[in-house]
Amino acid sequence: MTDGPAPSLDSEITWLLHRAAQRMHVVTGEQAEKHGLHLRDYIVLSALDKTPGLTQVELARALGLDKTTLMTQLDRLERDNLVVRHADPNDRRRRIPEITSAGDEVRAEVARASDEAERNAMAGFTQAEVAMFRRMLFAIIGTTVDPGSCL
Repeated sequence: MTDGPAPSLDSEITWLLHRAAQRMHVVTGEQAEKHGLHLRDYIVLSALDKTPGLTQVELARALGLDKTTLMTQLDRLERDNLVVRHADPNDRRRRIPEITSAGDEVRAEVARASDEAERNAMAGFTQAEVAMFRRMLFAIIGTTVDPGSCL
């Protein structure tokens, strides 16, 4: 039994994407929590891994987070020795967060566990269907940076 309105095949794509994202957040969040992280911690670590060298402002924009929310995340990650922040050599007022080796290790553990959980969630699809779904999502996302967050 579900709580609240359930999507159907004729639901708006936005609603279906939202619900699918919620489901994947739960699956990934469970894996992150098993490793002592919150889902948002894992997403920040993953962003730092995939796009190193971003300033805090650029990272906040890329993740769709306001600066205050990101600073709180980075403070916690830094306190746990998962992230360090350095001054930008081009502008000492700007800070560049960097994932530490300990942060990369836990990020990689969560990534491996999340990959398996993701495969389980998509078990009813062929590899070709999953590949097509990824291409479709990437086409929707493109290279734009949208305001707002779904984190």
